[in-house]
Amino acid sequence: MHKNPDSGEIKRILEESRNVAVVGLSDSPYRTSHAIASAIQRAGYRIFPVNPNLTGPVLGEEPYATVEEIPEPIDIVDVFRRSEKVAPVAEDAVAAGAKVLWLQSGVINAEAARYAEEHDLTVIMDRCIKVDHAMLVGR
Repeated sequence: MHKNPDSGEIKRILEESRNVAVVGLSDSPYRTSHAIASAIQRAGYRIFPVNPNLTGPVLGEEPYATVEEIPEPIDIVDVFRRSEKVAPVAEDAVAAGAKVLWLQSGVINAEAARYAEEHDLTVIMDRCIKVDHAMLVGR
């Protein structure tokens, strides 16, 4: 059974990470994914929108259809997808060489977590990156 890293490890991850692929990012400012991506971007992270349905930049960044297409190293893959849609995202994160698979609040998929962990990714599940950043790093 999956167990999230403790708060000290999550803090370390957030402090050492710079590039965040946001899977399922919407171009609508009224969507949760947009608000959270905007907040972490303002906190100093470089975001990479990942959504094959996007046709233009979101939050000033060009979108990608997959994480693997991003031409820069990715530290965190932050996932805004329904739980049952996460397994392919975990495979994409592994293929891209990401370090962390972060499933947002309400997103739970033990199979995807197991796959990512078997491929040496740290998995954080059912937690909000914006909330954790505010509580643990707060810059």
